[in-house]
Amino acid sequence: MTSQTFLGIDIAKRSFAAALLPTDGRCHHKSFDNTRDGFTQLLAWLRHHATDHLHAALEATGTYGDALALFLHQTGIRVSVVNPARIHAFAQSELSRTKTDKTDAALIARFVATQHPPAWTPPPPERRQLQSLVRRLESLQAMRQAEANRLELESAESVVAPGLREHLAHLDGQMEQLRRLITEHLRAHPSLQQHHELLMSIPGIGALTATKLLAELPGMEVLPSARQAAAHAGLTPRHRQSGTSVHGRSRIAKTGNARLRRALYMPAIVAMRANPLLREFAERLRAAGKAPRQIVCAVMRKLLHQAYGVLKHAQPFNPHHALTR
Repeated sequence: MTSQTFLGIDIAKRSFAAALLPTDGRCHHKSFDNTRDGFTQLLAWLRHHATDHLHAALEATGTYGDALALFLHQTGIRVSVVNPARIHAFAQSELSRTKTDKTDAALIARFVATQHPPAWTPPPPERRQLQSLVRRLESLQAMRQAEANRLELESAESVVAPGLREHLAHLDGQMEQLRRLITEHLRAHPSLQQHHELLMSIPGIGALTATKLLAELPGMEVLPSARQAAAHAGLTPRHRQSGTSVHGRSRIAKTGNARLRRALYMPAIVAMRANPLLREFAERLRAAGKAPRQIVCAVMRKLLHQAYGVLKHAQPFNPHHALTR
């Protein structure tokens, strides 16, 4: 039987800690810069330890680990990108008390050695480029809102107000340019454009939401069911019940892609009025005594199911067809 080696990576903005765990030896540790040069140094370090059959894993922590995960995949290394909640639960099962970059990397190495998470498949280049454009637009929008809030607090004779207005105008120009780039990118890739139009056929989903869903939702090869898509977004319900005495209110898990959840919130509000299926669904939940927040979360999940359905079947939304399913 071929021996396998496991690599745990604790990723941060500027650096990452690596823990190499052979099946029959002691754990090796080393830290690298979170740069292309650091990736190359990691690869040389791995080759020094003769790791022919390697399974690496790192947490899904925003954008910090995206470039490294792609690098490992492109060099032929099996890599898993794991929900941090799973790593946290694994640490609790080991009764772990020490938390450093080094111990976290070793924890991830032990996790991949015992749990064998599935391999990560990177999105195609056009999806990655769309994601970069959309995330940049979101960051500029957040920056603009913060600057607008500061401007509101300034008095009429403020000496910093002109600079704030100038910065707001600059941000407006950048955001407009990004919107044009996103539109051009969709037009340059017919499959993305087709998926964008399919998503917009769903009442409640507009052009911006459709773009965000395309940027953040993995393909069918990664998420083969609508239920898995909901879990990826952290929209699956978490029930709390134990015996006859504990009956906690159900809540969504919130252990998935927070950007997807944010993208679906306002469309769900709109869909409860404009989407006939979701309007009826929300009314049933109200009649059952569900809280407003629970209803919105349930509608977000159903809206994501509808989005997944039109993409999977490559057919525009049809409420009459859906009612007979």
